[in-house]
Amino acid sequence: MRAGLLFFLLALMGSAQAQTPDPVWSDSLDAYWGRMNAEYRDSTTTPLPLEARAHFTELERFAPDARFRVTATFKAKLGKEFQMRTTTDRMPTYQPVGTLEFRLAGKKQRLTVYRSPQLSAKPEYANYLFVPFTDLTNGEATYGGGRYLDLTGPLGSTVELDFNKAYNPYCAYGGKYSCPLPPAENHLRVAVTAGVKAFAH
Repeated sequence: MRAGLLFFLLALMGSAQAQTPDPVWSDSLDAYWGRMNAEYRDSTTTPLPLEARAHFTELERFAPDARFRVTATFKAKLGKEFQMRTTTDRMPTYQPVGTLEFRLAGKKQRLTVYRSPQLSAKPEYANYLFVPFTDLTNGEATYGGGRYLDLTGPLGSTVELDFNKAYNPYCAYGGKYSCPLPPAENHLRVAVTAGVKAFAH
């Protein structure tokens, strides 16, 4: 009887520990959004329309959720350069560099990673990689045109993909921006309730 009670208590403690957020991850996430909010408050860098700037404090986002912080398998494969559609007539050139395969909400998912040859020519963006995506929240809880994740290359065989860092393209805030639209191959068949939410104009 006592052995059974001990097992129960140990299992309960293990469950509680498993649900405790990683403090290092939480702090890094707070720092990430702190930098993002500072950029949006700065009149020289903000994409917010004039009428929204005076009342802006921080971007609305989902509560941090470790279920949307996944380890993905990266399969490197350079593809042909192509012109990605945008919200305007502009057609910037991108190149697939490989795919990320992972599980989310119990389902197998895959996203293509892209690089911009034009941006890559600049030293500060030499290792910049771009992961635009759509999911089942678009047009409701999140911006209808999808959201973005940034990665820094070169990528190894495994990559941490944290959807809690998903941010909106500038077009989500109005203005005359030209924003890449996620290709159909980067549609996730799940609701990604993590990262930034739709902007309430």
